[in-house]
Amino acid sequence: MKESILVVEDDSNIQELIVEFLSSEGYDVDFCNDGVEALEKFNKGHYDLLIIDVMMPNMDGYTLCKKIREISSVSIIFLTALNDEENQLKGFEFECDDYITKPFSFNVLIKRVEAVLRRNRKYLKFEDVTLNLKNYTVEIENKVVELTLKEFSILKYLIESYPKIITRENLLDEVWGYNYFGDARIVDAHIKNIRKKLNYSFIKTVKGVGYTLEGKI
Repeated sequence: MKESILVVEDDSNIQELIVEFLSSEGYDVDFCNDGVEALEKFNKGHYDLLIIDVMMPNMDGYTLCKKIREISSVSIIFLTALNDEENQLKGFEFECDDYITKPFSFNVLIKRVEAVLRRNRKYLKFEDVTLNLKNYTVEIENKVVELTLKEFSILKYLIESYPKIITRENLLDEVWGYNYFGDARIVDAHIKNIRKKLNYSFIKTVKGVGYTLEGKI
């Protein structure tokens, strides 16, 4: 499932570049030119993240953020030429998730976007499987399945990494930590338990390498 981003930027050249870049990274991107239009779009649609300029006609970014915070905890990143400390502190006082100043690197922007979305994500889905990242529960076809924390972490990492092949060493480092020096076959045992509990064959073994998922999100 694609995450949806609304870009609120009155400079058409910057807006176009941001939209093209985020779209190329697989996000569902919408855009508008000022705060009034953004508030209208937000009230009618669903967005996982808003990227907001501060200096805009009709309604500035701070006012927009304040109005949105009255009704939603959606992720918000300010992207603005106002780079002084006072304005940055003001942005965080309005409960933004990040504050990026212009000029900016698109590669850094995407990393900051990924970090904010990851931090505020509540659910992770793969086909019929839904992970609740707040209470660490798993649902498959609307039925709750009990997984241990290690099993939950393995499944989460595989879904987040899809469609990449993940080695046993990757899983050991991610789930058990870099200081773990035990037998890598512990990963196989946990994968076996996950398959049994979910009763759903979508974790594929790549012989001699590790694991990946089969299917489409």
